[in-house]
Amino acid sequence: MFLEHGEQQKGRPRPPPPQEVQEEVSYPEWISKSYVELMSLNEHSMQALSWRKLYLSRAKLKASSRTSALLSGFAMVAMVEVQLDADHVYPTGLLIAFSACTTILVAVHLFALMVSTCILPNIEAVSNVHNLNSVKESPHERMHHHIELAWAFSTVIGTLLFLAEVVLLCWVKFLPVNSPKDTATNSSSSSSISPGKAAAIASTAIMVPFGFIFIVFAVHFYRSLVSHKTDRQFQELHELAELAQLQDQMDHRGDSAQSPGHYP
Repeated sequence: MFLEHGEQQKGRPRPPPPQEVQEEVSYPEWISKSYVELMSLNEHSMQALSWRKLYLSRAKLKASSRTSALLSGFAMVAMVEVQLDADHVYPTGLLIAFSACTTILVAVHLFALMVSTCILPNIEAVSNVHNLNSVKESPHERMHHHIELAWAFSTVIGTLLFLAEVVLLCWVKFLPVNSPKDTATNSSSSSSISPGKAAAIASTAIMVPFGFIFIVFAVHFYRSLVSHKTDRQFQELHELAELAQLQDQMDHRGDSAQSPGHYP
């Protein structure tokens, strides 16, 4: 008996599982829900943008500090270790240009190093905290102009001064090599170029195209970066316009739902 009853239960088809009844959502509720979701997404995107700016500022300050420390140290060593020939008469303009370029180069890089040293610890302290809202405590937004100034001094102005420093150092170092020292020899070989002067001219001829390429690359990079930021701003404005349009639709829908009906 029990076996027959079990076989009948196995052969009998099972009833389908009850389907969940989907709640009907009205249009104002759907608009309100969509608006809340978009606002939450916008808030998360703003926090993500702030964190991206913080990491970018930290990377710029780190690169500025390393580059400035390296190039300023090289300039100081070059000025100290260069040996001037006491028997050779250097042009006055060359010595003035070499000393002025070295001094400005060290001052520019030390300024960028000072800004990086002062701001970077505050940004590092905030970036190590695992909290999304801690980005508001970072000074990278308020000190944005100082960070960009240090970045420009270290990468653009400092690098151009470093290229000029290399050229002037080649002239100071190689100009006395096999140069005529007396007037008789100078008058007899006035048409020829000494090996030291030829080496200085060769270094200048090599460095000038590289300086031109560096300037062209810097301008192209700056324009590309500005165009990228402009596109991002237009995209954010488009998203804000969509949010405003959605809010207007919700307001108009709410006003039409609250207005009394007109009957003939």
